[in-house]
Amino acid sequence: MERSKLIAILTGAISIILAIAYLILVQLLDYRDMKPAPISQFDQAPAIISVFQQIDKTTKI
Repeated sequence: MERSKLIAILTGAISIILAIAYLILVQLLDYRDMKPAPISQFDQAPAIISVFQQIDKTTKI
């Protein structure tokens, strides 16, 4: 029973350390000064227009 308690405490401590490290990393990435890319760097993709018509073949003309 003593070994299982030690493993439980150790895995719990590792989990808490990883959670705190993750929160610190997220905070550091959130504080970066992020500026949007200039519009001139984006390639202008051609517009594609698609027209779909369905013809009912059951009616007689």
